[in-house]
Amino acid sequence: MEQMNNVTEFLLLGLTQNPDVQKLLFILFTLIYFLTVAGNLLIIVTEQSLRFPHVFFPFLSFTDCCCSSTMAPKMIFDLLAQKKAISFSGCMTQVFAEHFFGGVGILLLTVMAYDRFVAICNPLQYTITMNRQVCGLLVAMAWAGGFLHPLIQILFIVWLPFCGPNITDHFICGLFPLLKVSCMDTHVFGLFVAANSGLLCMLIFSILITSYVLILCSLRTHSTAEQTKALSTCASHVTAVVLFFVPCMSVYLRPTNTFPTDKAVAVFYTMVTPMLNPLIHTIRNSEVKNVMKKLWS
Repeated sequence: MEQMNNVTEFLLLGLTQNPDVQKLLFILFTLIYFLTVAGNLLIIVTEQSLRFPHVFFPFLSFTDCCCSSTMAPKMIFDLLAQKKAISFSGCMTQVFAEHFFGGVGILLLTVMAYDRFVAICNPLQYTITMNRQVCGLLVAMAWAGGFLHPLIQILFIVWLPFCGPNITDHFICGLFPLLKVSCMDTHVFGLFVAANSGLLCMLIFSILITSYVLILCSLRTHSTAEQTKALSTCASHVTAVVLFFVPCMSVYLRPTNTFPTDKAVAVFYTMVTPMLNPLIHTIRNSEVKNVMKKLWS
């Protein structure tokens, strides 16, 4: 790797060069990061206090917390730093961690959609179909799949030659900004990234939306109370799916183009979405809210 690269660090241009805006963003992002960590930790503690915990919620919250923590602290620190630099190994680690936890989150949302499908469409078989062993296996498969997704990409990108310049127009180490500063033609690799990330996201997103359409169709034979409860649960899941997948697809389905709005989109899925997920998954869940009230008191 050292023989192929003259670059030992990358310089990040960040979100803005305006010092006043940087200070404002520092306060805003620090608050968002604090709320993200606190909210997701609260979900984990609350779910462990339930007699019949929602198995996948704590893992999704843990994933959101980790995903945000791989990028937010560095981004917040750089807002007040004169030199926004990250080492080559640190950059590769950040790319791997971002896609690892993002991949796990995608697969967990898929598993949760299947869980809701079984619970609503086959309620009498739910405890048998979704027993602890099956849930544990699905979670393990999500983590394994999440690990395999970035591993394939990182094995390619670490061998790309970086001869300089080492300035990337972003606030984090992203795949496409790195491809732009590589001193070789990366068009084919860009198509591979789009297929591995963008098309995969679009495929899973289509499957998830289809599953929720099937759930809605099956609700026609249920009572009004059951329909209301199921719709409430599905609404939170669909909201989380849209907030997660749409920004990712808007970035990774464009293998050769980057736009100034990509930074804003990256802020949304790295900072805002992990902060909103705890609220989305609990605001319509009376059981979780009651446990939170007990814990608070």
